Amino acid sequence: MPQRPPLPILGVLIACSALALSASAEPTRIAVRVLSKDAKFVGTSMGGVLITLRDADTGELLASGLTGGGTGDTARIMKTPHERGAVLSTEGSAVFRTTLDIGEPVRVEVTAMGPMAQRQSANTVSATQWVVPGKHLDGGDGWLLVLPGFVVDVLQPPAHVKLSGLPKTVPVEANVTMMCGCPIEKDGLWDANRFDVGGTLKRNGSVVGSLSLTQSGQASRFVGELTVDQPGTYELIVYSHDPANGNTGLDRTTFIVSP
Repeated sequence: MPQRPPLPILGVLIACSALALSASAEPTRIAVRVLSKDAKFVGTSMGGVLITLRDADTGELLASGLTGGGTGDTARIMKTPHERGAVLSTEGSAVFRTTLDIGEPVRVEVTAMGPMAQRQSANTVSATQWVVPGKHLDGGDGWLLVLPGFVVDVLQPPAHVKLSGLPKTVPVEANVTMMCGCPIEKDGLWDANRFDVGGTLKRNGSVVGSLSLTQSGQASRFVGELTVDQPGTYELIVYSHDPANGNTGLDRTTFIVSP
């Protein structure tokens, strides 16, 4: 019957085994970028996008953090025709970088949630990909995700404001941008004329009306008004929709009307 090695030797064997496993892991670089649908990179100006990397098979958290940096080169992203393999990012474009120490291929799931500075409009996208030790995923644009939506921020009426007198005309104002914060204006690069910005009004849970908002002349500002003739608690949903590609975002507010 084989004898067990003395405890000091056993400890050395365990340490050597752990060292061998550690030595087999290779640093593997990953760069994740998030592109606003039909717009530019989402970065510091919008609070960044929360990036989470997990082992897709076990759920183990591998890395997480925020994208940081600028929105990128407008001409390169939005105006120059893109050939196969074209790189959209430039120096300083928003990115999240990490290095994974892995000893065998891992099927990695990446999740991007944001923009973090406008949580009411935040969306989430995810994808999976095999990552092989030492085979870096940071060339070109790296791991590129496209984040759909608009950032819609209702400015008027403010939430839970109490109004009195019937009938009541309620001014409506919203700030609407692309997910990267890029401005929307008439005849601009992101043309207000092509977007449908409007609202749905609910009273005590039931739809009672709708309205259209028009660009105010100030970049990204859309205005309108509605009239209510019944007391109650109202919810206003303001949305922006691009009929050309289905891109959509929204925000909500509430107000209370008494006689």
